[in-house]
Amino acid sequence: MRGETGFGTGARRGVTIGALGVALLLGVTGTGLAVPPPPPNPSDSEINSSKSEANAKAGDVGRLTNQLAQAESKLSQLNDEVELKMEEANKARVDAETAQDEAAQADREAQSARTESDAAQATIDKARADLDKFAAASFQQGSTVGSVSAYLTANSPKELLGRAQMLDAVGGSRLNALDTMKRAQTEKSNKDATARKKLEIAQERKRAAEAAKHEADNAQSAAQHAQDTQATQTGLLEADKTNVEKQLFEAQQKVSGLQGQRQRYEDWKAQKAREDEERARQAALAASRPSPSPSPSQGGGGRPSSGRPVQSAPAGSSVEAVVRRALSQLGLPYAWGGGNGSGPTRGIRDGGTADRYGDYMKIGFDCSGLMIYAFAGVRSLPHYSGYQYNAGRKVPLSQMRRGDMLFWGGSARGIHHVAMYLGNGQMVEAPQSGLRVRIAPVRYGGIMPYATRLIG
Repeated sequence: MRGETGFGTGARRGVTIGALGVALLLGVTGTGLAVPPPPPNPSDSEINSSKSEANAKAGDVGRLTNQLAQAESKLSQLNDEVELKMEEANKARVDAETAQDEAAQADREAQSARTESDAAQATIDKARADLDKFAAASFQQGSTVGSVSAYLTANSPKELLGRAQMLDAVGGSRLNALDTMKRAQTEKSNKDATARKKLEIAQERKRAAEAAKHEADNAQSAAQHAQDTQATQTGLLEADKTNVEKQLFEAQQKVSGLQGQRQRYEDWKAQKAREDEERARQAALAASRPSPSPSPSQGGGGRPSSGRPVQSAPAGSSVEAVVRRALSQLGLPYAWGGGNGSGPTRGIRDGGTADRYGDYMKIGFDCSGLMIYAFAGVRSLPHYSGYQYNAGRKVPLSQMRRGDMLFWGGSARGIHHVAMYLGNGQMVEAPQSGLRVRIAPVRYGGIMPYATRLIG
């Protein structure tokens, strides 16, 4: 400081006052370091404006959360409707196949009865023709058929009488046979009529069953289309909600940033005030001493550059190990039933949505499977989010921290999803069929009121 004499000209107290002047004008501390310039100090209007923006975004998130809850409820109802229509279509398909078989059998029976009736009618027609021929020949000249030749060749009256009796018997037997055949034909005609009636009934059932099948297939198709349309709308709404949640997070970060700037500015003012006070005290001491000597401790050497305490490292390396394990699986596909303590596994069939996405052919995680892998070095977890919710200590969401598990569900439907909180409003999750392990903003719609903590 003694080498800086340019500002000491005309000073009444010599070098000491000149040095103090240099310190005050250049803004240096007792250690020779310049006091840093003041950090930005946002105005109250800026802070209040950012708070209003954040509150507006929070309102938008709430509105979209309600809309999404309604959309998800409708989608769930449509899923149930699709399953019902699928079962009704299955029933109609079985009924149509049964009716088809019954109609085919009735048709075969009708064909057989008609064949028998036609054969009986043909036999009767032939017998009637023979009888008509016999009768015509018999009574053409007032005698029985063949009687002329029979009588002319008879050797005696006795033989002639025998031949006459034989011819009468032949005529009578033909009449009896004709009656018998008529009765048989009547029975076969009745069977034919019954078979035709059965065929008509079977064919009517077949037509009704096919119509029911057609109607059921159309209903199933309509329900599936409604479900797909609602799923698309729900997806768009989910995307809107995620976007607004991101905007809310950014708005909250802006509020925090402005408030942080204000706090840093206040810290700077307090620090500067302390330094000014120290300078004044040092100046007063220097003025009262005839031969002052600089104090090595002057200026507060060793103080931190900021008035705020240095923050400690994240609590517990095991939390970071768990987080690293979860983040190491980013990008892997969602597979329902997939994942264990060793890593991703092949998904399993569920007979519904997961099968439609082919989860049983994918290697990956579902939501609870990802948690099993992440916490494998800490605790063995069951492959069910409902049990995982009760696997550790419950903490209010306002106290959630990095590494805690977050859950979604309700008393009526139970827990249906789990994710890991990363901090700063973000989480890592295996979301649903068709998506991949990802980082996403925390969704507060349907979230359980407590997080589950396994570490710390």
